[in-house]
Amino acid sequence: MSSILTNDSASIALMTLQSINSNIADVQSEISTGRKVAGADDNAAVWAIAKTMEADVLGYRKVSDSLALGGSTLSVARNAAETITDLLTKIKGHVVTAQGENVDRSKIQANIGALRDQIAAVVGAAQFNGMNLLQNTEATEGSGSEAVLGFLQRDASGVRGVDIAITKRDLGQGAGAISASGGTYVAAVASATLNATQSGTLNASAVTVTAGMAFSLNIFGTDADDSTFTQADLRFTTAASETRAEMTNAPIFYVARDGDTTSDVMTQLVRRFESYAAQNDIDESVLSMTASGSSISISSGVTDGTDTIAMSLNTLTADAGNTVGGGLELLSGFDVTTTSGASDALSQIEGLLTTATDAAAGFGSDQNRLETQTAFNGKLTDAMRAGIGTLVDADLEESSARLQVLQVQQQLAIQALSIANGSPRALLGLFR
Repeated sequence: MSSILTNDSASIALMTLQSINSNIADVQSEISTGRKVAGADDNAAVWAIAKTMEADVLGYRKVSDSLALGGSTLSVARNAAETITDLLTKIKGHVVTAQGENVDRSKIQANIGALRDQIAAVVGAAQFNGMNLLQNTEATEGSGSEAVLGFLQRDASGVRGVDIAITKRDLGQGAGAISASGGTYVAAVASATLNATQSGTLNASAVTVTAGMAFSLNIFGTDADDSTFTQADLRFTTAASETRAEMTNAPIFYVARDGDTTSDVMTQLVRRFESYAAQNDIDESVLSMTASGSSISISSGVTDGTDTIAMSLNTLTADAGNTVGGGLELLSGFDVTTTSGASDALSQIEGLLTTATDAAAGFGSDQNRLETQTAFNGKLTDAMRAGIGTLVDADLEESSARLQVLQVQQQLAIQALSIANGSPRALLGLFR
């Protein structure tokens, strides 16, 4: 039924035109913004996911800054450690020269002193933004490493930063010291006696090492007539058991730094014994030591049932206030002006070189780790950006084609509406 009051055809045509205009507006918005999801009203779920991922991408930019700062700090430390290794190599050359009898040891000592001062200068200058990875003498747990923000981890509880620990490797020459009072002293946590068996082991596997904890190696030799060895050279205490007071002045001791293991402590004690042995002309046949893990193997080719050497490992807790020495502490005692001093320096220089090369290698490994993490974070960020683009970016080729289609539909809808609006005028012609 036709009516001049109600034009259903025009209403339908108008609704169609309005829908097409709305679609055209959406497509034009996509083309102008480049996004198919520009706000939460476009697609709430997709918009929320995209915003979360965009926040993660921004977070990774800050992570990259942290990694770059850490990498620069490590680069400075590595170059300094390599320089120190070169300087120690030069010192080794002078030490070897000093082994001769017809050389001017005073001048050699002066050269060694200059190189030693240069090493100290390098250690002091090897800092970046106030952080020096070549200094680690604080007797505080956790002070032996620095945290570098490495990446972000998202789980059910939210987002958290995950740090990469960078280990400090001390190459200073400061002297360690055992406090005269305080702390908890434990005598003979490990002990052994060399007699006719002529071998033994100091096993410290049950000892827990903490930063600032002091260790002493006590030797008590018995040879009343000095026929096998000089008793005074191998007797550090008045009795076989070391006292708390005697530990303060122990000839062989080590104060652990943060990060040290039992193996590190045993190695350092053996190095200090070797220095003592060289200074006091104690032959390896009389007493020798080898560090192996958490133990020290000791041996003698001269002990028997009456001429014995008793050894004990003693500890003092960190709360005594012990002083942590530098990683190259033994270098400060080099004095090649005497034969025994030259011998001592020769026995110690290889260990110091190992300390420096291990430090340089460790810094290099840490630097490579940060570079690898940086590269991975870059790839991860690119993948996240691509994912965000897939979710919210508009396909401009598709949008352009859709716009042309909708514009044609718009023209047709306008014509259809015009025809529908002309229907009442046709009805008026019936009454003429």
